Amino acid sequence: MWRKAVLVAVLALGMGYLYHTDPELPARMLSYVSQSLPPMEAGGGSEPRPPTLEEAIARAWQTLITAPARRWGRVAVGVNACVDVVVSGVGLLQALALEPGSGRDHEVLHSKEDLKEAFIHYMGKGAAAERFFSDKEVFQRIARAAAEYPGAQLYVGGNAALIGQKLASNPQLVVLLCGPVGPKLHEMLDEQIVVPPESLQETDEYHLILEYKSGEQWGPSRAPQANRFILSHDVSNGEMSALEMFVASLEEFQPDLVVLSGLHMMEGMGRELWEERLKEAVVAISDVRNEVPIHLELASMTDRDYMNRILQEVMPILNSQFEL
Repeated sequence: MWRKAVLVAVLALGMGYLYHTDPELPARMLSYVSQSLPPMEAGGGSEPRPPTLEEAIARAWQTLITAPARRWGRVAVGVNACVDVVVSGVGLLQALALEPGSGRDHEVLHSKEDLKEAFIHYMGKGAAAERFFSDKEVFQRIARAAAEYPGAQLYVGGNAALIGQKLASNPQLVVLLCGPVGPKLHEMLDEQIVVPPESLQETDEYHLILEYKSGEQWGPSRAPQANRFILSHDVSNGEMSALEMFVASLEEFQPDLVVLSGLHMMEGMGRELWEERLKEAVVAISDVRNEVPIHLELASMTDRDYMNRILQEVMPILNSQFEL
């Protein structure tokens, strides 16, 4: 089964890379995939037509997806969880007594001024971006202002917590969620979700989602399209600090399925950290019983070396496909 997962991973990464580097790829890929698929039926009794590229790829993926041999009753999910705060970006910056000015990108935000410059930079492009805020105390003040801003909306965040919420909508499932769960997140989680006491912490991990509308203007900057700028000081999720605790909790919970998410969060923490934590993650995952399927959930990543290491070190010990 893990061989199929590796194949799917390689196909997904390869197509994503080649699609943007080879302008003739779509036509060639469509021709290749179409040869192995029956033609699509056309309406009105006309001749069958060849599938489009999207249809061919979708049908090829479907052939790799198989239904589980048995129904799951207990699912363990970990390890990234947070509270998403969605707020008007311009409104929040004004509430922080910041004045509009020139934009400038920052790989890491160290101050409110850095935040303002990075927000203006991406707002002017209408592009999405996500940045780490290094100063914990300043970020907490910004997060408090965001949560209290009129019209701010708070949601369950983090792939693991979101997956847990979705699974908990099935009354026949018992769901374990392991991750950094603070008071606000715990309050918002479905009552059917079991959170180990070791996962509970005094403060929440907040991700601030600063939205702007198409055409919105702040000083000289005008957004060509709607988008969002995300910032956080999320060390717990960034270092996957709950991973070992998650694996340790499985012995008592005895899940039928394990869903692991959060590896993508380590990409922004630097090579030295992710190299070490990836080795530790492999050791931890290897402790899961062989008969329990493991699904790895990933999100967008840009570091090719890190992605290759996941393919080489993590994928061979999984027995479930993963999603990008």
